[in-house]
Amino acid sequence: MLYMVIERFKDGDAAPVYRRFRDQGRMMPETLKYVSSWITEDMATCYQVMECEDRVDLDVWMANWNDLVDFEVLPVMTSPQARERIGPRL
Repeated sequence: MLYMVIERFKDGDAAPVYRRFRDQGRMMPETLKYVSSWITEDMATCYQVMECEDRVDLDVWMANWNDLVDFEVLPVMTSPQARERIGPRL
């Protein structure tokens, strides 16, 4: 399953997040896959796509970062998956 993870850096400060990432890596279970991410120009928010079979893996990863980041998680699908799902209704 794919998830859009919206990360809002606490106090709008990305430096502690990037510092921990530099020193400790992503700190995520092996069963969680990083797909891609985008950062807003003001460096306050990150939009990140993650993939895993079990949502618990995502929760474990977020627990390693929730002192620095406020998370919002949305299950998402690819555009081809959406076309396949909507196809019978067209």
